[in-house]
Amino acid sequence: MEIQTQYFGNISCSENELIHFSDGLFGFTHLKNYVPLAFQDNSDALICLQSVEDFHVSFILMNPFQLYADYAPVLSEEDRKFLNVSQDEDGISYYVICVIHDSMDQSTVNLKCPIAVNVENREARQVILDNPLYQFRHLIKDFVKKGD
Repeated sequence: MEIQTQYFGNISCSENELIHFSDGLFGFTHLKNYVPLAFQDNSDALICLQSVEDFHVSFILMNPFQLYADYAPVLSEEDRKFLNVSQDEDGISYYVICVIHDSMDQSTVNLKCPIAVNVENREARQVILDNPLYQFRHLIKDFVKKGD
């Protein structure tokens, strides 16, 4: 299929590349299908999650483990069942939504509500983690080491 994107122009993608959100994303429950587009080849450090239903809707995602090595999301029993994963959560990839501002010093990531993707069936869900360490807005600059 051919889709229009915000950052990559028109692209071709297959149904197999899509990530499906049965519940949609928070605030976007009507949009169910997205294609992940890496900004750098062979890297999931920074991804554009582009809606295939509305090209005006896309999200910048980061791999939270590359940002914060101690990140340890734990899915609820309900989320595990929804995503059809085992207790050990093998086969789940996590991504956090970024809010990019003109000043990178003000840009944030949401560690509280990551996107969990079952890599086998490509079903995804935005979850709410029950961990007080994770907030809705963490400044990205707080994770970047001086001199990097």
